[in-house]
Amino acid sequence: MSKFGVVVMGPAGAGKTTFCSALIQHLRLNKRSCFYVNLDPAAEDFSYAPDLDIKELISLEDAMEEMGLGPNGGLIYCFEFLLDNLDFLTEAIDPLTDEYLIIIDMPGQIELYTHIPIVPTLIKHLTRGGALNVNLCAAYLLESTFVIDRAKFFAGTLSAMSAMIMLELPHVNVLSKMDLVKDSVSRKELKRFIDPDNSLLDDNPTDSKAALISSQNKSADPSSADSVMAGGSFKRLNRAVAQLIDDFSMVSFLQLDVQNEDSVGAILSYIDDAIQFHEAQEPREPNDEVQYDYQDAEME
Repeated sequence: MSKFGVVVMGPAGAGKTTFCSALIQHLRLNKRSCFYVNLDPAAEDFSYAPDLDIKELISLEDAMEEMGLGPNGGLIYCFEFLLDNLDFLTEAIDPLTDEYLIIIDMPGQIELYTHIPIVPTLIKHLTRGGALNVNLCAAYLLESTFVIDRAKFFAGTLSAMSAMIMLELPHVNVLSKMDLVKDSVSRKELKRFIDPDNSLLDDNPTDSKAALISSQNKSADPSSADSVMAGGSFKRLNRAVAQLIDDFSMVSFLQLDVQNEDSVGAILSYIDDAIQFHEAQEPREPNDEVQYDYQDAEME
């Protein structure tokens, strides 16, 4: 029997746990079952208590104290420990039916998704290639305030593309915290970031600062603090990154405002499509409805 789930990931501060809470609330309002898994060994505050919490197995604080590790090393150790104890996940998830949406809340250290094989190994255990046969998709969150700095936005987009390649999962990429930019960026402008291309760099607001510095001092050292902070030294690099993303055409974004129920519902519909959730549910019997209407008409 298939199971269905979504892995919520992205950089620190992107709003992953907040999105998970909004998703759980939306599912409960629509009388859908969900199973919330927290895999961030440093997380403490939750709007909804996790059904399964990695801290019941190992916490970041314990790993750092007992192994003498820093935050990043401790996090990697926690995941290595989890991989050595996968029964912790298997025993909790295996009894779930296909009516549940399994929501997996991940840490914000993007190196786990981009260049360390820990999370890909975990994904293989969860999906059809492993023991649990879960139809998974990844929801990669990128904070919408990145759109103010085009180079920063493309760096975030590149990390999303890297995660897509590493994890080999259907991806739903999301611009989160839209409420923070709706008053400073027009809707028309925001639409340009849905399918990123390198033309966004042609009118980058941060380039004006670099141009001003250059005009004031044409002989300025490109490695000077002013040039670096203005982004002038990285203009060619930024364009090369943007061209790479444009060439692959792999990344597009959905807009998320967790305070808007329709916005959360729209993201969920894309997740359901990616994991083919509705195709596995029992169809309604339209003949029963037709018969009921016919009998009512006769009584009238």
